[in-house]
Amino acid sequence: MTFLQPRQLIELFPLFDESLSTFIHQHGEDRTFEVGEELMRPGQFFKYAVLIVGGKVKLYREGNEGEEFFMYFLEAGEACALSMMCMARNQASTVTAIASETTNVVMIPIQQMDTMMKSYPSWYHFVIETYRKRFEEMLTVIDQIAFNNMDERLEWYLKRQVAVLGKDLHLTHQQIANDINSSREVVSRLLKKLEKNGKISMERHGVHWKG
Repeated sequence: MTFLQPRQLIELFPLFDESLSTFIHQHGEDRTFEVGEELMRPGQFFKYAVLIVGGKVKLYREGNEGEEFFMYFLEAGEACALSMMCMARNQASTVTAIASETTNVVMIPIQQMDTMMKSYPSWYHFVIETYRKRFEEMLTVIDQIAFNNMDERLEWYLKRQVAVLGKDLHLTHQQIANDINSSREVVSRLLKKLEKNGKISMERHGVHWKG
């Protein structure tokens, strides 16, 4: 049983109705992930659907040689579409999800999925909406990679971070390089260019967005 009451679940997940929220309250399991802890990793099989109820999670796609590319954030009121898809198809994860701050989740056991899909229309609509949102986000990521140069990709990346984390980004040049699959030297050069153009300022703790 999750500590969140049905009304709290509805506040976080507006698509849920009272009967679904009550069901999740009865069958969900609470778990907390600390900063840097993995929620999922490549090759992992899922026994739970994961609902984020507090904190933030970063999802990465990992290449054949261990390189990473930042995909998107998950925040409170969202679910991991990839975990639901992999669980439904009994497939292993192809992404890494890491808590970027202390993150609280509700985990719904796989045994309950058929019941939820068949008996709770609001869960079905929530799953479809989650898939739609992530699909559109992934199309945007693909467009950035395919059609924009590294200058534009870096600026777009910073804007995405600012939208979730605020204008003070506690990120090193190497962390940014890892997230966009570039080199620290290239990122440092492009950050200096953005600073010269007045869009950012380099701070001791990282980068401050001004644009």
